[in-house]
Amino acid sequence: MTAISVIIPTYNREKFLGRAIRSVLCQTIACSEILVIDDGSTDQTVALVASLREHSAIPIYFFYQENMGPAAARNLGILRAQSELVAFLDSDDHWRKDKLAQQQKAMEENPGYLISHTREQWLRGGVHLNQKKKHLPRHGDIFDHCLQLCTVGMSTVMVRKELFTAIGVFSPMLPCCEDYDFWLRASSRYPFLLVDRPLTIKEGGREDQVSCQYRIGMDKLRIHSIMRLLENVSLNQEQHDLAFRELQQKCLVYSRGCIKHGKGDEGAVYLDIYKKYQ
Repeated sequence: MTAISVIIPTYNREKFLGRAIRSVLCQTIACSEILVIDDGSTDQTVALVASLREHSAIPIYFFYQENMGPAAARNLGILRAQSELVAFLDSDDHWRKDKLAQQQKAMEENPGYLISHTREQWLRGGVHLNQKKKHLPRHGDIFDHCLQLCTVGMSTVMVRKELFTAIGVFSPMLPCCEDYDFWLRASSRYPFLLVDRPLTIKEGGREDQVSCQYRIGMDKLRIHSIMRLLENVSLNQEQHDLAFRELQQKCLVYSRGCIKHGKGDEGAVYLDIYKKYQ
């Protein structure tokens, strides 16, 4: 069986981190290692991890870095991971007990795939949320879907390490939407294997989450991810046309939003980008 490293980046999440780690320890198959990357926490994260490590049969490695954001934390985990397969788990999410087993089995039965993901169960304040159709994960060539919005959940993903050699790691310059940026690069070259079961439980709706803190700026970050994709990644003609149209749409919507909220100068910048790509 292919060994799995589990990477858990965290920042001041002692309230949820223990649950995340325990959901890994309770899996029906054991991973080879858990890497907790502390992105500069000021709470009791160190003590929590130490207490869990003391009673764990699975090695739990702890790495501390000054606060540099989730991309840099995941990249440190990738650098340190020893296994062929890498699974990511955000510290406020958790897994069903057969998540790793189901996903590892799927990856071994489909060796041509470098990346897989699962469905999610969404919770807000402990209450189940129904996902809209547009948010449901897809199988195979998902590039068009990835352009529109971020529909691959970070905590659902299992990756062969060779993928990082092929396309690089997460962009540390992005404070948010680093996952969107990475899925774009990955899906432009490789199909995604979907394990069509809700094996990942995602908690949302809290103000301390990065997606809430950068809610207003996310569209702008995605625009620049598409621009970098068009400039730096070799796309086929169909992908180029899809990215071109999505960039136009996002620029137009964002510029109108800026103008509506009294940010005329910024709106004009993105209107100019829209016109440039007409």
